[in-house]
Amino acid sequence: MVPLFDPHPQHVRVRAKVLKAVNAVLDSGQFIMGPNVQKFEQEAAAYHGVKHAVGVASGTDALLLALLAAGVGEGDEVITSPFTFIATLEAIYQCGAKAVFADIDPETMNLDPKATAAAITERTRAILPVHLFGQSAELTPLLELAQKHQLRLIGDCAQAFGARYQGKSVGALGDAGCFSFFPTKNLGGYGDGGLITTDCDELADAVRVLRNHGSRQQYYHDEVGYNSRLDEVQAAALRVKLRYLDEFNESRRSVAAIYDQELPKLGIRTPKILENCHHVYGQYTILVDERDHLRAALQQRGIGCAIYYPVPLYRQSVCEDAFRGQSFPMCEQVTEQCLSLPMFPGMTEAQAREVVAAVADSLSRPQHRSA
Repeated sequence: MVPLFDPHPQHVRVRAKVLKAVNAVLDSGQFIMGPNVQKFEQEAAAYHGVKHAVGVASGTDALLLALLAAGVGEGDEVITSPFTFIATLEAIYQCGAKAVFADIDPETMNLDPKATAAAITERTRAILPVHLFGQSAELTPLLELAQKHQLRLIGDCAQAFGARYQGKSVGALGDAGCFSFFPTKNLGGYGDGGLITTDCDELADAVRVLRNHGSRQQYYHDEVGYNSRLDEVQAAALRVKLRYLDEFNESRRSVAAIYDQELPKLGIRTPKILENCHHVYGQYTILVDERDHLRAALQQRGIGCAIYYPVPLYRQSVCEDAFRGQSFPMCEQVTEQCLSLPMFPGMTEAQAREVVAAVADSLSRPQHRSA
């Protein structure tokens, strides 16, 4: 049996140091906005090569507060991908703006720059590309669009801590990068947490105020804010894990290399890697015509797999009225063919080859070729 994600190999690697760091926090009695939060923010900023990193309570909050700090609000439009987790859409709605979808590139599954350009109107205020599954969106043309039309570019980097585009961290490109520390992410915490990276002093200051009840000084409130602080225990643990992040990402990449070599022999379409991109494989997502049959067969054999994402955002019941009649063909094609295979730090070569063997066996069975 190979699980879709197993936290234990990386936890074993860091367990002693994490426990020591967490125990030190417990002994200190300082659990909110303590020294570990400040040090983690400094270390994360250095890792991404930016001036500021601001810890918040979740990846969803990171998106929301970054948009608000960038001035996005009521009546504005934000262009994003319809093929992502709903948190991306929630953040746009919660700041009072209107989400506008642009179709994806079916090979990278990321926002298509040409479709993005066609979606810009006089009300567009920001572009929100998602660096899906651990690979950067094609940022050069998106950044050019943002500059040409004087738009903000906020990156949804939830699945891409450590990913790079043309040698730079995805968190260093655009106005801000937004990260999640959900336990399955590349830099996973032991609960929820998030981070905003930016080189903009004004944006960073605005986020710091918003995350702490609109306050710069205790009991003095400049605006209505949020309770969205990265807690001290998570920061202490994340400081340890950040030191191992590149090792963990290389472990993911070694598994991906086996998949990349073997799966195309079976007619599987593997992730396309853009030139000058450093993919960190938050998920390893294939495209296959026999997706539902393959999924059932793998599950029967004890091989973990999942569909990210089975329903485009514009067809979710919570918002389908707002997007009724809209269609994004490439997104719909991918939702019918995508399947994510086991991927986690510490996954062994034997496990990766067991997955490949299971895929080969499943596809060779006649019942899995009829649809």
